[in-house]
Order: sequence, then C-alpha cells, then structure tokens
Amino acid sequence: MTQYDILKQYFGYDTFRDGQNDLIESILKGRDVLGIMPTGAGKSMVYQIPALMMDGITLVISPLISLMKDQVGNLNQAGILAAYLNSSLTPGQYHKVLEYARAGRYPIIYVAPERLVTEEFLNFALDERVKISMIAVDEAHCVSQWGQDFRPSYLKIVDFIRRLPKRPVVSAFTATATETVRDDIMDILMLQNPNVMTTGFDRPNLYFAVQSPKDRYASAKNFLERHPEDSGIIYCLTRKVVEEVSMNLIRDGFSVTRYHAGLSDTERRNNQEDFIYDRARIMVATNAFGMGIDKSDVRFVIHYGMPKNMESYYQEAGRAGRDGEAAECLLLYSGQDVITNQFFIDNNQDNEELDELSREIVAQRDRERLKKMTYYCFTNECLRDYILRYFGEYGPNYCGNCSNCLSQFETVDVTEAARAIVKCVQSSRQRYGAAVIIDTLHGANTAKIRNYHMDENPYYGSLPKVPAYKLRQVLNYLLLQEYLEVTNDTYAIVKLTSKSEELFGEDVTVTMKMAKEQERPAKEKKGKRRGKSMEAGTEFTEEDENLFERLRALRSEIAREEKVPPYMVFSDKTLTHMCILRPASREEMLKVSGVGEFKYEKYGRRFLDCICS
Repeated sequence: MTQYDILKQYFGYDTFRDGQNDLIESILKGRDVLGIMPTGAGKSMVYQIPALMMDGITLVISPLISLMKDQVGNLNQAGILAAYLNSSLTPGQYHKVLEYARAGRYPIIYVAPERLVTEEFLNFALDERVKISMIAVDEAHCVSQWGQDFRPSYLKIVDFIRRLPKRPVVSAFTATATETVRDDIMDILMLQNPNVMTTGFDRPNLYFAVQSPKDRYASAKNFLERHPEDSGIIYCLTRKVVEEVSMNLIRDGFSVTRYHAGLSDTERRNNQEDFIYDRARIMVATNAFGMGIDKSDVRFVIHYGMPKNMESYYQEAGRAGRDGEAAECLLLYSGQDVITNQFFIDNNQDNEELDELSREIVAQRDRERLKKMTYYCFTNECLRDYILRYFGEYGPNYCGNCSNCLSQFETVDVTEAARAIVKCVQSSRQRYGAAVIIDTLHGANTAKIRNYHMDENPYYGSLPKVPAYKLRQVLNYLLLQEYLEVTNDTYAIVKLTSKSEELFGEDVTVTMKMAKEQERPAKEKKGKRRGKSMEAGTEFTEEDENLFERLRALRSEIAREEKVPPYMVFSDKTLTHMCILRPASREEMLKVSGVGEFKYEKYGRRFLDCICS
C-alpha cells in the first residue's frame, strides 16, 4: 500500500494537507524530520502513516497519558492496532503490551519519556526480536528550556537513542515554536540533516477576539448563552478562579465540569471523560488541561484571563476547531492578569535543576514573553497578524476574522492625553500603577489619591473630560509603542523608558486607531452552524441544520453503544460534509471527507439511512 492508499482506507481523506506528504516521503527515505505545524494540521498522520509502511515498530514519545489514550483510541477506531505504555497500566497490562509488541502485533506504540530508561523497557528495546524503525517525538518543544512546556524527562530521549543497536529515523513535531525553540529541538535531539518543514501557523477557521470587560463573568455568560449547543473550554489562571467560575455556571444552569491540579486523579479523569464524551458541554480548567486532547468539535475557547505567553495562548486557543470548522477564541483581559502571571514567573519551580544564572535568564525571557502577550491585548491592529508576526510570519495586516478587523476604527490625535500621561508618571516619581495615573488625570477625589498626595500632582485634574476608558486605551498604546513600560514589584508600576523624552517636546504628534463611537464589532456569532462550511464554502440551510442535528444525535447514540467519545465516530467536519453531499450509496459516502473504508463498514449504513430518512 502507498501512503495515499493508507490515507484513504484508514483515515478517509483523498489528499494530504500542506507539508504532510513531503515529510512522509522524507521519513520513508530514512531522513530525520522536524514538522512545525499548527494544531489541527494533521501532525500525527505524518508519523502514523509511515509507521504502517515501515518494517518494525514506531515509538511515539508523548508527554501525557491523556494524549496517548486519545491517539491510540483514534487509531483503534480507524482499524489500526496501537498501544501505549505509561503509569496508567497495571504491571500485568504493561507486560502484555510488551509481549504483543515483541510478537509484532503493534506497528505503533506510545510511550512516556520517563519509561525509556527503565530497565524493563530497555530490555524490550534491546531485544534482538524487536526492530525500532522510527522514534517520533510529539510535543517536541518540551525538550527546550526556552519552550513554554519544558520537561526535563524529554532530555532522556537522546540517551535512549544512543543505546539502540541501530539508530532509527527520528521525527519531531510541535505546533508552536519560535526560531530559538526550533533550533534547540534540532540540537538537543541531534537530528541528522533533517527536513525542517514549517507549514505556517495560521488557523483561518479561528475567530480571535479580545475584550476588557468590567464584569468578566457577565461577558463569559453572555457568550455561552449565544452558543447554547456548542462544546468549549474556559481557561482560568488559578484553581480558585476555576472553582468560582464553574460553580457560578452550574448555578446558572450550564452543563459544566472542571479540571485543575488540586483535584484527585480520579476526579480529574472522570471530569475529563465527561467533557470528551459530551456528558458535560463546557470544561472550566487551568492550563493543566488540554495537551493531547484531540476533541475535534470544540467550537470555542474562552481565556478567562491572559496566559503568560503567546505560545501558551495559541496552543490553548488552538484546541478549538481542530476539525477545520469555524470556531471562536475569546480572551477576557484584566490588568490584574499581568500581576498574577508575574507572580507565577517569579515563583517558578519548574527549572530547579538549572543553575541560578540560567534560571534568571529563563525568568527574564519569560518576562519578555509576558510583555508581548500583554501587547496582544492592547493592540488595535489585526489580532491574527500580531500572532503570526510573533512566530515569524508576515502578511497583510487584515484577516477579516478577528474582533479588530471587524470593528470600525478611526485615526485619532491623542497627543495631549499622551503627553499628560507621561508627564504625570514623571512628576509622580514613577511610583504608581495605571489606575492611579488615570484617576489623577481625571481629578478623582478618592482616599487613595489623597493618601498618595496625587491631588497635589501638577497634572491632577488636567483631563477631566476624557473618559477613563479612552485614557486607558492611550496608556496601553504608549506601552505598546514603548513610550512607557510596566514593571512588577508588589503591583504593576508604570515607568518611563528611553523613548519617553520624545513626548516632552512640543513638536511630536501621537496618533492611534480608536473604535468609532457609533459602531460595535460586526461579529455576532450564533450557536447554530448555519452559515458557511469552512471546508466547502457552501451556505448551510435550515434543512442542512436539521440534518446535522439528526446526524449528531446518531453519532452520540453510536458513541454510547461503543463507549467511545462521539468525535471518534465522526468529526463535526465529516457530519457537515455529509449534509452538503447528501450521499445515498456506499460509493458516495466514501467521498465524504473523513469516511474511510473501515469506518464505513462499521457505521456507514446507519448514517446513510439517517440521511435518506
């Protein structure tokens, strides 16, 4: 079988996505590869398909139990034998997997990096009956201490490869990697003349939005009320906020579960399964949740607070719309988020094995990344363009699918306000945060202003008619353009920079884009799928919508019968394609994206009957 035969028979697709076949060809020729491909771009197929064609076993190094279970479950549903080795197995189960592997039963085995150097696994790997044809390193950014998820256990991979009698092909994959992290992956894993493929970071099906609401919960609740049938994730910065948000949503009648490191292993596992199996529609979680969760029908991700870097944000937001259908990513920002994340950076316990100088270098880089993440929340430019530029991609500063591109802006002269802000910061000896500066310029008569003696500041009350939200927009713009900076001691303090002096003179003009008063963002998404299919560009009718719901109900029924997550039966994208094509025969059903021969034999007749009923 060729890779094209495998793609169609097991996965139900006629063509490869950008970069997939090029990497597969390299692997089949025995060449190392590094694939930097966005979430949902099909990274796993790049090593799964060659694994079925190569003589021997492909070991997939994976960081999380949930990731392994999900991948193995998907392969088994497609008719491919695969297994995993991790701490969730009993000793008897572990030995049975190794026994079957020695007998050549599994072409693909997922293994945790910690297991590689254990005596039992090394005995298996060095057994003359075992041929390891490829090592595939998933989530490869974990090998770099400059990555957002550095895991020291990943450093054991190279030691393991060195001990093998014959070096296998080594392939590495990640969704988010800056140039520094990319180079680190190649160096640490000692990739030999690798084919490095970056297919682009853009996820055009994702709509990005940033809001800075006074009441975050009210904004999140409003969003959920407009998406009554959709499945999604709400990320919170702390366990405490997870508990508060999940409790309030349950009180308000939403289908919710929660996930954070403070719960028992059993409760985390049960809650995760409730979400994956659609028993709970919404997952409220810290960033401990999500890596390796291949739930393809997540229609939204809400960040109930700003993550500490763009890598984490894009990875978490990218868990929406993995099926390629339209999905939304909403970030609800507050200035307090900067302080919370700075606390996490200053108290990071993940890099204790590094020396003091290295830890400080990592912390400084983390602060710089936090600053870039904060600027994302300030900018009035295209949000997608900002993300892509961060990862080194450049294009037009308009995507038409983010809150900034769909808002109406006008260029405004803010020189007076900008100069007053900078001079107020200077005359207050750079001791206060943004709220105090804005209240001072407004002339607020509060206890805090009086206690700080800011009512004696020469700029007290100098801008009483400029709304506070506009002053904050101007201050954020000055931060974005580095006329000011925020340092974090016990709380965020606004300070001058080397550029501040430019605003002291009278010959400088400051202009910025501001949303027009009479306009609101044009994007008003609904919970229904009515609209265009991202894949086919075809308008969804009400009849299509009704069929989609019937197909989704059938999918849930089959999933309950087989005790698998619904998306493992068929993805939302596949159901959408069924609605568009309306297949009436086996041949027509096999033309639906995501319907392979194995799945057709299992489910095809029931879905045909549903479509024709």
